[in-house]
Amino acid sequence: MYRIRALWVAALAAGSVGGLSGAAYSLLQSQSRHARLLIGAPRDQPFNADGGYLPDGTGPVAVGDALTFAVFGDSSAAGLGAETPELLPGVLLARGLAEEMTTPVRLTTYAVSGSRTTDLAAQVDRALLDPPRVALVMVGGNDVTARRGVHVCAGLLAAEVRRLVAAGTRVVVGTCPDLGTVEPIPQPLRALARRWSLALGRAQARALAGSGAAVVPLTLLARHFQTRPRELFSPDRFHPNGTGYALAAAVLLAPLCRAAGLWNSAVTPG
Repeated sequence: MYRIRALWVAALAAGSVGGLSGAAYSLLQSQSRHARLLIGAPRDQPFNADGGYLPDGTGPVAVGDALTFAVFGDSSAAGLGAETPELLPGVLLARGLAEEMTTPVRLTTYAVSGSRTTDLAAQVDRALLDPPRVALVMVGGNDVTARRGVHVCAGLLAAEVRRLVAAGTRVVVGTCPDLGTVEPIPQPLRALARRWSLALGRAQARALAGSGAAVVPLTLLARHFQTRPRELFSPDRFHPNGTGYALAAAVLLAPLCRAAGLWNSAVTPG
């Protein structure tokens, strides 16, 4: 609901520059209201299953020496929509890392549902008290607003990623997904969502060039969510479900393993 309202604000801002007729204004306002009613406000917070995960799939458990793995970002990073804790993206990736690296992995989730890129600094501040070895960042969907342009948002993301890299963390970033796959957003508002989110994803990738982070364009998943919405979206039809998060984890795991050193160096727990 938060994102849909922001989309409407962005549409009004676009109209103030290029001219928006009264009919178009009314249409976008009506579509925004209808989409908010269909999606509704989140009634629950994401599960949390932070802790240690072993190569045999056991977890969460208490662990000593482990590869530390942190997740930053918004509801997509936190796993809103997953049916059980086992289907959270952080848990799926922690288990995958533990299996591939054959070492325990300790997961810490700093991601908060509803976060914008401007909220990343607080998440990173917390993490830098004990920097993780590997991190995943997914943010951008909530930045659909008229107050900050895509380049500003991308620059803020890059600044926080560079802070993590400077602290010795190896970072993988999943760029903004294609919001044009969200069926409850009607046309033409959905076209605006697609255009803005794709532009933000491209800007994020450009801003991260040379940062030391690995960039994974989550637009790679758009055709799956477009053609299999009932299979991949949660009941709110906006956030992924466990199957949707598993699909995302499948494209993120290899870059995370590479960041952790599986194919280029020995891993030092910590």
